[in-house]
Amino acid sequence: MTDYGEEQRNELEALESIYPDSFTVLSENPPSFTITVTSEAGENDETVQTTLKFTYSERYPDEAPLYEIFSQENLEDSDVSDILKLLALQAEENLGMVMIFTLVTAVQEKLNEIVDQIKTRREEEKKQKEKEAEEAEKQLFHGTPVTIENFLSWKAKFDAELLEIKKKRMKEEEQAGKNKLSGKQLFETDHNLDTSDIQFLEDAGNNVEVDESLFQEMDDLELEDDEDDPDYNPADPESDLTD
Repeated sequence: MTDYGEEQRNELEALESIYPDSFTVLSENPPSFTITVTSEAGENDETVQTTLKFTYSERYPDEAPLYEIFSQENLEDSDVSDILKLLALQAEENLGMVMIFTLVTAVQEKLNEIVDQIKTRREEEKKQKEKEAEEAEKQLFHGTPVTIENFLSWKAKFDAELLEIKKKRMKEEEQAGKNKLSGKQLFETDHNLDTSDIQFLEDAGNNVEVDESLFQEMDDLELEDDEDDPDYNPADPESDLTD
């Protein structure tokens, strides 16, 4: 007859020796304990971790122990589900033998796989971002391929914008024409204009300069005085033409 109690006690002693820093007894009756399992460090020293809780059934190891995820770090819900499925499979395969060490080892390997998957997932995300950036750059340089549909759509939009610009310009020109004053209106509205020339001359004062060279050759000119002509008659303009 199998002494389940003795087998359980022997396994507990062995587990405490194997996992001195992560093994914690929760209760003695029924025997219940936790073991914390941490993955190997991945890229950037990141890890995933879970604490497994086991409780011996009365007929363990001929019956599977009770188990659950007591706590976890950096695991997705899908990862937790996969770990529970793995524990169920390993427990069924190892019935009749003490199995806690086997279950913990299987979970340890699973956590290492998850870390590798995280690394792979990040690399894929990085490649995807680089691909999207490359596609965006190509789109920037090559533009959108022209089709009849998008050309007609662009032309309709362009014509509408051009029409609005023309309307705005015509309205501005019309408004500018209404606001433009005639010369008479300028003099009527600004009384400074009728005295501007006089003011200019007053401001100039004695500073008006005369180019004397224009008069230097005046003495050399032979000018004929009509009054010296004995036949000149101021009352008869044709008298000057009789000579």
